[in-house]
Amino acid sequence: MDKILRSTVLVSFFVITLFSILFIRLFYLQVLNYQQLGSISTTNSIRRIWVQPPRGRMIDRNGVVIVDNQPLYTVMIVPSEFDKKRTDFLAWLMQKPEVEMMEMIKKGSAFNRYSAATISRNLDAVAIARVSENLWQLPGVHIETDNKRLYPDSLFGSHLFGYLRTVPKEKLEELSERGYTQNDKIGFSGLEKFYEEELKGQKGMRFEMVTPFGKYAGKYDDGKNDIPSLKGNDLYLSIDGGLQQLAEQLLRKIGKSGAVVAIDPSTGGILALASAPDYDLNIFNGSTDRKGWHDIVTSPQKPLFNRTVQAVYPPGSIYKMILAMAALEGKKIDPAKKILDNGAFVYGHRRFLSNEGKGHGWVDMREAITVSSNVYFYNLIFNVGFEDWTKYGAMFGFGEKTGVDMPGERRGLLPSTDYYDKRYGVNKWTQGYLVSLAIGQGELGTTPVQLATYAAAIANKGTLFQPHIVNGYRDTATGEYISYSYDKRQLPVAKTTFDLIHDGMRGVVERGTGTLAQVPGVTIAGKTGTAQNPHGRDHAWFIAFAPIENPKIAMAILVENAGFGGAISAPIARELIRFYIKGEKLPVTATQKKWQPYATFSQQADSTKNSTPLAPLKKN
Repeated sequence: MDKILRSTVLVSFFVITLFSILFIRLFYLQVLNYQQLGSISTTNSIRRIWVQPPRGRMIDRNGVVIVDNQPLYTVMIVPSEFDKKRTDFLAWLMQKPEVEMMEMIKKGSAFNRYSAATISRNLDAVAIARVSENLWQLPGVHIETDNKRLYPDSLFGSHLFGYLRTVPKEKLEELSERGYTQNDKIGFSGLEKFYEEELKGQKGMRFEMVTPFGKYAGKYDDGKNDIPSLKGNDLYLSIDGGLQQLAEQLLRKIGKSGAVVAIDPSTGGILALASAPDYDLNIFNGSTDRKGWHDIVTSPQKPLFNRTVQAVYPPGSIYKMILAMAALEGKKIDPAKKILDNGAFVYGHRRFLSNEGKGHGWVDMREAITVSSNVYFYNLIFNVGFEDWTKYGAMFGFGEKTGVDMPGERRGLLPSTDYYDKRYGVNKWTQGYLVSLAIGQGELGTTPVQLATYAAAIANKGTLFQPHIVNGYRDTATGEYISYSYDKRQLPVAKTTFDLIHDGMRGVVERGTGTLAQVPGVTIAGKTGTAQNPHGRDHAWFIAFAPIENPKIAMAILVENAGFGGAISAPIARELIRFYIKGEKLPVTATQKKWQPYATFSQQADSTKNSTPLAPLKKN
């Protein structure tokens, strides 16, 4: 009996001791340390959700919004809340493969089980409606409304505007310092990339209450602490939407790779910038189309390659005006002096032909430009000398980047004595190299944007503007319009020199190698060029400006593997000038009907009357 009593006392003592310890610990947690634990509890009960802002719009020189935003519906899952047994049901609602759905959920769980992970972007209205109706039986599934781009035509401006893609994993850590997170989109090419900081806007933040297990429990403080997102700044472009669309259509109609850059000679503002082949921007819009992306990156035509700023080829005879100006400014020749072009120029043991060996007879400088006499310029470069030839090329910006607001611009190549000394060794090269350089061949390399800038400087008689696409932007936070300033410089070339060059280039279009660029009622100056191609047909160049007496447009056109510029590139210039100067449009052919008609721009202008007022821009 005593033994049972002692056992009972010991058990009672043990129980009392255990509960005393638990009580003391509870008293410490609830009373003595309640502030620290309460703070932790509060922190864990609030979930922060980023709110993506709409990107800034792009508006052309006529006030038409040519890149806008439209709703993008995204389905997100919080892995800790989602019942994986419902994966097949969710996949059926979204019409997605269940395997793909499970992969996306697994990917999201690996990153953070308590954060919402995107499993599908860019769902159509039907799928969104189906998911919305069944959210009550899909805990952890959320539908977020984001934004994607809206273009007047998905095959419009692909190289100009560029595309967006989700931040790559390998750059996430680096970009996180600039506020980017896992599912953010970032500009990858074109204006979207170059002006990312202006276009992206500022993300907002929404706070939600969640249970200790991560389940949604309502808005935090009725949303009073939510931070609204701020839309990106609108860009105001020098681009003429109609001209841009026409340039792209003309390149597609030819069916060859090429580029068009058109510039306003009075400002340096780019009116059109088109590269072919192009691609469908909707492949990247919202969520990337895997098949479309595969077709692009495996295409031998390299549609992502922006030929306006990245294609480097010899300019051919277009460059002859540089040599002519160097000769005139250095007084190395009387421009009225005639030289016999008998079809061949002999240097050492080689014969260099002009006009396929037929020659042009007696020609002075104006006529040599008009008929593109090679023999005349073969002789002229030895009068001018290599140093002055290089000097005048550098004066017009060749061999350097123009500074155009496009990513990936290449500088081209302008040979000099130093260049040849380094490449071939001092005294290891001869003056024979100059023969090819005289007619824009050899190791000279230029881009379409460089040649368009050059054409504009000739057109305005000596002002070299930095080419640019964006005139300025509207600050969304303040509503203020802020204009950009760009470099310009006056070239030390006499007006009389430019007058002669204008006369020679006018002759090119009226009776020389560029007659297919003629537009009735418009005086046009032009010059054809051929870039020799050792791998196939030559590349066709053409530069032009119009009207000669008061230039409104200057341009450079490149068509790869097309042969003679006067036959292929000059007609493109004709249609661009006809449209821009005279307001005349080509009839829409069966081929063109697959692209948006010109009426889109005027229709869209009407539809934006009630949108945010545009900043007043000075008429150029």
